[in-house]
Amino acid sequence: MSAENKDKKPVEGKHEEDEVDKLTEAMKDVKLGDKEEKTESAFKPLSSNDIEGVAKYILDGHAKNIIVMTGAGISVSAGIPDFRSPGTGLYDNLEKYNLPYAEAVFDIDYFRENPKPFYEVVKGIYPGQFHPSKAHYFIRLLAEHGLLLRNFTQNIDTLELIAKIPQDKVIYAHGGFSKAHCVGCHKEYPTDFVREKVFSEGIVKCDKCNSCIKPDIVFFGESLPDEYFSCSKKDFPKCDLLIVMGTSLQVRPFATLINAVGDSVPRLLINMNAVGVKASFKSEGIPLKDMMFSGGFAFYDPDNHRDAFFKGTCDDGVQKLADALGWGEELKKAFEDPIPEFKFEH
Repeated sequence: MSAENKDKKPVEGKHEEDEVDKLTEAMKDVKLGDKEEKTESAFKPLSSNDIEGVAKYILDGHAKNIIVMTGAGISVSAGIPDFRSPGTGLYDNLEKYNLPYAEAVFDIDYFRENPKPFYEVVKGIYPGQFHPSKAHYFIRLLAEHGLLLRNFTQNIDTLELIAKIPQDKVIYAHGGFSKAHCVGCHKEYPTDFVREKVFSEGIVKCDKCNSCIKPDIVFFGESLPDEYFSCSKKDFPKCDLLIVMGTSLQVRPFATLINAVGDSVPRLLINMNAVGVKASFKSEGIPLKDMMFSGGFAFYDPDNHRDAFFKGTCDDGVQKLADALGWGEELKKAFEDPIPEFKFEH
């Protein structure tokens, strides 16, 4: 590796600024929070700022277009590590690859130079090895009850597909394994072919130009899918309840979406820690990395009327919400039912 690349800093910040600008441009004509355009349900605050209050809001018929934002935390109980948890997260366990920085494993420039760490890491998270979590099945229940507008996920593990969440309801903000292309000539390859080569040979090369092939996961340095921006613009003005689960809200532009709903739309965070918190003197004790200096959750504000926080695992949170909705046994049954052998549809 050259000295220049050895000292290279993550491109995450600059790339994320570009993506935030792109999302801002896509949504500039959307009048979120405009009093003249708010739906009736947007004016109804939660009866209590907790899961019970959210359940009552749903049962009273105020939530008909629910958006769920999910991160790696919803897949931890399935056996897939998240990225940023100290000690157990993926980024804390990459020392053996001698990376210049942890995020380099998902950096497109570093991948072109040294693809081996990515291929080694990806073996541990390739689809077909894991059973979806209760959180995945809860999202499916929302769809089956006609309440899910969209699931925006940061995850690349494709457990949404295995859990049979309707795929027209899922936006894979950071891509996934359902397609694969050469990073040089962009030739498309069958996903099953790429999977077989990853496990048998490690590095997968293009038979046309000899560049590396990678699944269509969005790396740092690559643009998010167009449908992420188009659906963000279309969906968030319609949202009447936002549920956020299992994410550190540290990667933009995804994190900024929590501020894209109307000012009176309830928001529920199910997470091990309070993140995306509105920065104020009232949020004393919250780590700086978990604060937002523009928007954010108002859990600790005395005048909070719409934000609820469940501190715990995603599975515990969705089970508690399902119980409050009268869906508890339905969720348990969905989770316990056997799943068929996984194969990508071509």
